[in-house]
Amino acid sequence: MEQTVNIRFSERMSQLPPYLFGMINKMKMERRWNGEDVIDLGMGNPMDPAPNAVIEKLCEVSQDPKTHRYPVAGGMRNLRREIALYYQRNYGVDLESEQEIICTIGSKEGISHLCLALVGPGDTVLVAAPAFPIHVYAAVIAGASVIRIPIASEDEFLKRIATMCESLTPIPRLLMLNYPHNPTGTLASKEFFREVATLAKRYGFMVVNDFAYARITFDGYTAPSFMEVPGAMDVGVEFGSFSKSYNMAGWRVGYCVGNPKIIEGLGRIKGYYDYGIFSPIQIAGIVAMRDCEDDIATQAAIYQSRRDVMCEGLERMGWPVEKPKAGMFVWVKIPEPWCRIGSLKFAIEMMQRANVAVTPGAGFGEEGDGYLRLALVENENRIRQALRQIRRALTDLEKEMASPAA
Repeated sequence: MEQTVNIRFSERMSQLPPYLFGMINKMKMERRWNGEDVIDLGMGNPMDPAPNAVIEKLCEVSQDPKTHRYPVAGGMRNLRREIALYYQRNYGVDLESEQEIICTIGSKEGISHLCLALVGPGDTVLVAAPAFPIHVYAAVIAGASVIRIPIASEDEFLKRIATMCESLTPIPRLLMLNYPHNPTGTLASKEFFREVATLAKRYGFMVVNDFAYARITFDGYTAPSFMEVPGAMDVGVEFGSFSKSYNMAGWRVGYCVGNPKIIEGLGRIKGYYDYGIFSPIQIAGIVAMRDCEDDIATQAAIYQSRRDVMCEGLERMGWPVEKPKAGMFVWVKIPEPWCRIGSLKFAIEMMQRANVAVTPGAGFGEEGDGYLRLALVENENRIRQALRQIRRALTDLEKEMASPAA
């Protein structure tokens, strides 16, 4: 007699809320499939192309059957050398390419697997909040507890880290940072990183900095690397990505640099989970780092122009907004009276009424509710059009909210 199979998820699945970004993206795609022209200010998914030299190299190398075999799991030696040269050139940091650099399938994969290597049940991870979901849930999936530390002034944030270390037993095992910060655009100074390294040594915790938006900076600002400061190599690592700097988001190539013991742990975990990055993509990545420095500056200038269009348009609508100096997003508070419906409901209303996809701040945790993250991926004309459509939709929404039946 056949038995009914009891298909059930593991306990860890109960700790994972619905992925809001996936839900918004699904709504967007369904409307597009139905013929609607949805303007996408939601996902940080670059629409501009990768540099021509990178695309040409991929096409060339992928013709060679030798590149179709399993790649070197930790990254090609020449790609790791190029990453080391990149760090020396841009940050004055000397990295040993064999032991202090590993290539990852994007920074998101790397962070996820690193948490499996570093933390588990009984451990605590401190995360700056609001937070990009993987910074929280990579630790949760690994079985650790997460304490969210609200983004604040550097001094206040450092004091809260010290307080947590002095009040918790055992002390936190890992501090997860993300500067320039997604979603808020908050920046970190070298002095802040220096103090983080000092605290990590004093209390014995490790540090991870997600540096995905390292080169997308505006108004002459240059984002410092955590690895620049004394002691950083002793306590932590930093993740980088080709996704934003070179518009290679779908190519899935990134890297982790820093403490060799932590790099070793990530390599051991990845050895069980994956076979690395398709070799032609790695070779194209070498070309990107070696030959496409000017393309980064050009792309950053494009984002800066879009930022200005977005922020000036929001200001004309009466929205309080601060121009970010880095990243590819504008983080903006939803003004009254619309903020009272919450950021998720507001995002759904904009999708349905304005055909504009926006990311609700609630997707980054409760600290983000009441805010929107607006991506700068559409061109300037599309951004202007999106703002016009939002303005019209808000006029209608405000009338409905003010009516007695609302």
